[in-house]
Amino acid sequence: MGLWCTSMGVGGWIVMAATWAAVLSLVVWVVCRLFPAAKDRDPRAALDVRLASGEIDTETYRSLRAELDGLESHRAEGQR
Repeated sequence: MGLWCTSMGVGGWIVMAATWAAVLSLVVWVVCRLFPAAKDRDPRAALDVRLASGEIDTETYRSLRAELDGLESHRAEGQR
């Protein structure tokens, strides 16, 4: 009686490994298609969410919002 691991030749092991790689790749592809990554949020929207959740207070919100407005105006001047 032979051992269970000797019934397949080298080619059989390669085919089995390739099959499992294909199956796992297919599963990853399907999951990525069903649950796409979240889109990037606007920095202002992210700041609004942080304020609404209580993560930051209104003073921090105002200072960060002013900083964002300053960065956006600086970018707009650089694009002209």
